[in-house]
Amino acid sequence: MAMIDEPLYPIAVLIDELKNEDIQLRLNSIRRLSTIARALGEERTRKELIPFLGENNDDDDEVLLAMAEELGVFIPYVGGVEHANVLLPPLETLCTVEETCVRDKAVESLCRIGAQMREQDLVEYFIPLVKRLAAGEWFTARVSSCGLFQIAYPSAPEALKTELRAIYSQLCQDDMPMVRRSAATNLGKFAATVEAPHLKVDIMSMFDDLTQDDQDSVRLLAVEGCAALGKLLEPQDCVAHILPVIVNFSQDKSWRVRYMVANQLYELCEAVGPEPTRSDLVPAYVRLLRDNEAEVRIAAAGKVTKFCRILNPELAIQHILPCVKELSTDSSQHVRSALASVIMGMAPVLGKDPTIEQLLPIFLSLLKDEFPDVRLNIISKLDQVNQVIGIDLLSQSLLPAIVELAEDRHWRVRLAIIEYIPLLASQLGVAFFDDKLGALCMQWLKDKVYSIRDAAANNVKRLAEEFGPDWAMQHIVPQVLDMINNPHYLYRMTILHAISLLAPVMGSDITCSKLLPVVINASKDRVPNIKFNVAKVLQSVIPIVDQSVVEKTIRPCLVELTEDPDVDVRFFATQALESSNQVMMC
Repeated sequence: MAMIDEPLYPIAVLIDELKNEDIQLRLNSIRRLSTIARALGEERTRKELIPFLGENNDDDDEVLLAMAEELGVFIPYVGGVEHANVLLPPLETLCTVEETCVRDKAVESLCRIGAQMREQDLVEYFIPLVKRLAAGEWFTARVSSCGLFQIAYPSAPEALKTELRAIYSQLCQDDMPMVRRSAATNLGKFAATVEAPHLKVDIMSMFDDLTQDDQDSVRLLAVEGCAALGKLLEPQDCVAHILPVIVNFSQDKSWRVRYMVANQLYELCEAVGPEPTRSDLVPAYVRLLRDNEAEVRIAAAGKVTKFCRILNPELAIQHILPCVKELSTDSSQHVRSALASVIMGMAPVLGKDPTIEQLLPIFLSLLKDEFPDVRLNIISKLDQVNQVIGIDLLSQSLLPAIVELAEDRHWRVRLAIIEYIPLLASQLGVAFFDDKLGALCMQWLKDKVYSIRDAAANNVKRLAEEFGPDWAMQHIVPQVLDMINNPHYLYRMTILHAISLLAPVMGSDITCSKLLPVVINASKDRVPNIKFNVAKVLQSVIPIVDQSVVEKTIRPCLVELTEDPDVDVRFFATQALESSNQVMMC
């Protein structure tokens, strides 16, 4: 009897768990569907499991979402692509539920299954499903149907293709804004599958309907479709159909629509070609840069370099630069920050002289901005300007501002400057660095904020790598070692950290003669934190120095630390001793 009942066991458990009040049990059961399907076999999965899932009317969105996801990868468990159609009914039901994320996942799974289905199955099962959803009484079904046309259309016979285009056109004029939004979102994907003659007539007609919609949420999604459609059309068609729409949208009464235009505009320039860009899109972009809504100006300012790359330098100087000057003193810090993050990229586009005359004053004003984010965005891109104007001019004009930022009251600003110093050092050269920035690097090792001290220690190491051990021995190591006598133990810990980073760069001789004695001396410190950090540093230098130094100097110090009253000091000293034993054995 047990033998007969056994194959029924998995589905019986599934049914029990799917009816359980505990949502976690129901979720676990859905996530194990593939295991259950393997246990049942392909035929019973098709005949029992899938119908059961289709009838499952769980009202919890999390369970339904998991089910929609699982069914998308279920083709192997139902017997391959020839039986893929059995998965469509439960997913069709999920396409009509109220929760958006469940519907989206069901559409995604249907697209995945449809992409693998045979052509005759698509015509027999998939296209009727799309038509049913598109004619659904409840708007959720119609919303879901819009995402499926791209899969259904390519395989359809000519008569059905005409019908599908007509259905999509109706969806673009649906009474419910949610349906029109979905139609606008998916129009680009659907258009990519439509033949060129129909693209110009039918798709552009749908596009026109959406661009004139009375809901701004529909119009702004239509803007997103502009770039996708622009790439599908010939340049002359793009100029005739897409360009007027974009120019109108750039003056739309809704700031959200103008925001979307500001984000998409540079992509359209590539689609329409240089002449229409010059005559129509540049004025539209200038309007957006001067928009009365800060959000629109932020989006437009963030694309200023990409837009300038498409134009020739004269046009950029004539039309865009005056707006950039205005934006650099904009009342919104977010606009200035967006501009600062991209403005440096304009230097290579404009060339040396315009950069010196026009952009440098803007850089300087942004470097002195009261908000740290604006200053940081400028600092992080300085190398782009250096390539254009050369280091002499850069250092004369921008270095005072950098030194000022190095002492900024916001620690994140100081941190950004530190991280930039090695790159700046390599660009400025040794002599200039010693003269202007060397003292700053030492000053940061005594900063009140730990993150700054930690970054300063890493900075010292990177400078030693950049300029070589001899330079470091002369300019860095003596000043670093002097700080080990600082009365505050946190600063002494920073120096120990700096020594552990410098040792591999400086090599065995300097480590043994200069760095190691300072570390050994610090093992007599009265603060336990210093002593266990000494143990860590000694452990890190063991592989660098000779075995004789380990035997005569490092091990005796560690043995002494293993007898320390503090438990942490003993722990790290023992760990370091074990490490030294392994090195000796090797």
